[in-house]
Amino acid sequence: MELNKIYNIDCLQGLRQLPDESVHCCVTSPPYWGLRDYGVVWQFGQEETPEAFVTRQVEVFREVRRVLRRDGTLWLNIGDSYASISRQRTEEQVTGGLITGKAHHIACKDQINKVTGSLKRKDLVGIPWMLAFALRADGWYLRQDIIWSKPNPMPEPTKDRCTKSHEYIFLLTKSQKYYFNQDAIRIDSGANRRSVWVMSGANYQGNHCATFPEELPHICILAGCPPDGVVLDPYSGAGTTALVARKLQRNFIGFELNPETIAEAEERLQRELGLFK
Repeated sequence: MELNKIYNIDCLQGLRQLPDESVHCCVTSPPYWGLRDYGVVWQFGQEETPEAFVTRQVEVFREVRRVLRRDGTLWLNIGDSYASISRQRTEEQVTGGLITGKAHHIACKDQINKVTGSLKRKDLVGIPWMLAFALRADGWYLRQDIIWSKPNPMPEPTKDRCTKSHEYIFLLTKSQKYYFNQDAIRIDSGANRRSVWVMSGANYQGNHCATFPEELPHICILAGCPPDGVVLDPYSGAGTTALVARKLQRNFIGFELNPETIAEAEERLQRELGLFK
């Protein structure tokens, strides 16, 4: 496969076309279970149960582990959801984790999480740790849980719990020893970066409604991918990982099911970097 390209293909099919140990780092955020319908066939997140979702993700990341170099790293951003919760945001623009109320087309829509198995209405599902433990059992080294703390969280009309203002980023590795550039991500004082990253949601004006801020992959790529290395994102979405990789003089490979989202990502890369002219 060519470098610096987002392929319109199912991520499993795409990953199976990559040779063993051909990428240095993976920075990605899968669709969260039961939260949004992206309107494309074979999408992830629509599984009947959380267990089915986790099983499919383990299959994907087993291929990611195969294509990672022995010293490679996986930075996995994953959020949680509640059972049987519905939020209506039709005709509202989601920007930086806030509902602005401005009429705007959204490329995905909220849905109702299913109450299934032992889940009861209003239960926190626990998807991040379910997935992290399943990946560890499948052979990954689970090295760290990082908290993405959001100063501008999505407003929630809840009266019996706190407003959720964080997501998880898991650092997983293929081997006990791996590439990690601690110096590249030190904080201003020169100390090691801590495991709580405070950053606002993305101020992204496009149609994709689940975009993380550029700062997130910026830290991951600096720490986990050497200069001129290859960064993989099997769930490319609006192309944030790809954009940051090129800004940092790294190469990228991405996969995305929705051709309209790819066109949006390519326009973004062309506008900011001059790619895809």
